[in-house]
Amino acid sequence: MTEPDLVEIEAIKQLKARYCRLLDTKDWAAWRSLFADDFLSDTSPAGGKKIQGADEFVAFTRKSLRNQATVHQVHAPEIELTSPTTARGVWALEDVVRFGPGVNLRGYGHYHETYEKRDGQWRFTSSTLTRLREDVFNGLVAVYISPRVRSLIMKASRRALT
Repeated sequence: MTEPDLVEIEAIKQLKARYCRLLDTKDWAAWRSLFADDFLSDTSPAGGKKIQGADEFVAFTRKSLRNQATVHQVHAPEIELTSPTTARGVWALEDVVRFGPGVNLRGYGHYHETYEKRDGQWRFTSSTLTRLREDVFNGLVAVYISPRVRSLIMKASRRALT
């Protein structure tokens, strides 16, 4: 690996760091700037859905999270430059969503992503979210959510959002 390759990989790491910070601070305009217009989100392996288009994805995420407190932590990046202007990566993920007093979700999984350098800036072109585990917890109790139960919860919440 060359020094210029390492500089590009570091730029992609910075992009992902901004993704987490801007999402958790709900800075929707700045968060939108991280995505290529033709961005594809696929959360179907985690019980969600596919969304084509950065504007559609940001609008959906904003509506889904409303102003709920979230914490996204990513680590252990595996980033591969596939050309001078494209790359792919896998990130380990732990996230927490606070739905209300005493009702929190902690999830563990991976982001599988592609990136493209456009106009001198790296942007997300696709992201697939996979889950290993999800727990619902409060200060006293944590409950593991099985994939079957998660699927039922996701179906019910999609109906509530439409």
